[in-house]
Formats: sequence, structure tokens, C-alpha cells
Amino acid sequence: MESSIGHQVRITNRAFQRALQARIEPHGITWGMWWFLRVLWSEDGLTQRQLSRRVRMMEATTVTALNNMERAGLIRRVRNTEDRRKTNVLLTDHGRNLRDVLLPLAADVNDIGLRGLSPQEAALLLSLLGRVRSQLEAGVEVEADPDTA
Repeated sequence: MESSIGHQVRITNRAFQRALQARIEPHGITWGMWWFLRVLWSEDGLTQRQLSRRVRMMEATTVTALNNMERAGLIRRVRNTEDRRKTNVLLTDHGRNLRDVLLPLAADVNDIGLRGLSPQEAALLLSLLGRVRSQLEAGVEVEADPDTA
């Protein structure tokens, strides 16, 4: 198992997750909220469906997270004026202001994780992981495409 790339990526991801979670929880942010905030900081006002796709979560999971975020005063949901069936998700001032507090904490976690790597090694790691992810995503799309069978 130690030689499995998938296993190493998973346990490394869990270590990053635990380190970041320990830093964001004192600010009232759960791991489930984190990814939605990250997207909304860049693209405020997305519909729930768009947000779910950006975060790559099932829509039911997104609704649960958004309910919690709304209760915490991080977001508000507003009916789309052009299509009343859609709901747009907007950050509150509180949710928006957390960006300047939380992003440096995430940067700290990345710095800790990359400690001991040269800038060239860190860049190579990012490049290789991106290539592996792209290949896996392309493989899944090919397998799921009935026209390629």
C-alpha cells in the first residue's frame, strides 16, 4: 500500500485536511463549508447547481452545506430574477470578510506541507499531480461515454 500513488495522495490529502480544519474551526468554519467559501470568494452569486458543480459535490450535499452556511450567517440565497426556478448564493459581509482571515491560514498549511522542498520540486509536484488528475478525469469520461464503446 505504501507504494500506491492513490493511497499516498489520499493520506496526504487527509493530513492537509486535518491541518487546515484545525485552523479554520476556531472561526466557525467546517471542512464542508470551506470549499463552498473558496468558490464563492472567486465567483459570488452562482446558482446552487453551478456551485455544486464547481465544488464537485452532489446537489443534496450542497443543499445541506448551504443550509449550515446560511444559519452561520455566511451566505444568503436569493431567487434568480431571470429564472425563478433558480436560486443564487451570495456571500454576506461576514462570509466575504473571512477570506482575508482564512486564506492566509490555508497558505500556512501549504507552506508546512512543502517545507523541505525546493521551489523547483514544489512546481514539479504540482505539475505531476495536475497531469495525473487530468489523465484520471479523461479516463473516467471515456469510460462513461457510450459513444466510445
